[in-house]
Amino acid sequence: MLFLDSIGIDFLSLIHDYPPVVSASLSDIKSTVEFVTSMGFTAVEFRRIVGMCPEVLASRVADIVPVLTFLIREARVNGLELKRVINRRPRLLACSVKDQLRPTLYFLQSIGISEVNRYTNLLSCSVEEKLIPRIEYLEKIGFSHRDALSMFRRFPQLFCYSIKDNFEPKFDYFVVEMGRDLKDLKEFPHYFSFSLENRIKPRHQICVEKGVCFPLPILLKTNEAQFRDRLEEEKVIWETNQTTSIRPVLLYPPSFNVSHSRKYVLLMMEM
Repeated sequence: MLFLDSIGIDFLSLIHDYPPVVSASLSDIKSTVEFVTSMGFTAVEFRRIVGMCPEVLASRVADIVPVLTFLIREARVNGLELKRVINRRPRLLACSVKDQLRPTLYFLQSIGISEVNRYTNLLSCSVEEKLIPRIEYLEKIGFSHRDALSMFRRFPQLFCYSIKDNFEPKFDYFVVEMGRDLKDLKEFPHYFSFSLENRIKPRHQICVEKGVCFPLPILLKTNEAQFRDRLEEEKVIWETNQTTSIRPVLLYPPSFNVSHSRKYVLLMMEM
């Protein structure tokens, strides 16, 4: 207890978050602390690691070394990037190479994600409990197995999002309020990475008011200034079109209602 206090770790909070740590021997804890800090982690970084994954303190050096070896040799993590990888996902240090890390690596590679070293945070995820259910969800809402996998290859971070708190509400809004086609999501799965309340809804509603429909990347990826500029460009195009005969433009129908409409349409407007 005194040793943990000396390195700035609250023992009472620690046992509250991870009771099994009390069974770890003091010598093992000291060895683990010394080993991890010898990798270049500052005291602040180490406390953060323990705060995010208290299991690290109950891990022996003999358990941690195989993890580091796996990350470098099998996951192809550059040795200079190892510290950043651990800081980003401390739980990796407490994972079993045989039961967790290696099976997940093989699964990710099997679906076509070759550069797993760019997505090492996924290695601590369970294939059966987290990865497969998200693939099955995309299939459930209408994507073919092939298309679902292509979305995860294009944007592997999809595996990190909650089905209930992210996928479901955002997909519902995408279909019911935005009236978009699944093809849009297939081409831009990053849609799920944007805040529904702070980005998706506000921008969609502005587009409805202005009578325009942008591709998802323009709608969501652009910063506020760029988005406003695109709206202004559409306004100029609209005004210019007053003197032209026929021009295809993406517009919402005149009867479009923000709260009740379901589909946008492509109209050939005759000026």
